[in-house]
Amino acid sequence: MAKLHTSEITLKVELDENRVPETLTWSAQDGGVDNEEAKAMLLSVWDSKHQESLKIDLWTKDMPVDEMKVFFHQTLVSMSDTFYKATQDEKMTATMKDFCDYFAEKLELKK
Repeated sequence: MAKLHTSEITLKVELDENRVPETLTWSAQDGGVDNEEAKAMLLSVWDSKHQESLKIDLWTKDMPVDEMKVFFHQTLVSMSDTFYKATQDEKMTATMKDFCDYFAEKLELKK
């Protein structure tokens, strides 16, 4: 039997005295990422046993609101792409993309 490869992604969160994130860094050796700084992260995992998603949403206290809006928009677009790859549901993907366009328009993200 072939040996399985293990890939590791690490996240480090430095907190202030009130346990508010000061810095976020991440590493993914297989992706060539080593201790890179981030201002925000959204992590979701599926718990099949309980049939629910679990999540961690973190952002540093110096994450600008205008960047958070762009981050959310890009995340929504990415989620719609992933939804299509996972389901091949063209109709719902188009609906999700329409919402992404609406979201960007309302937040005046499109130039």
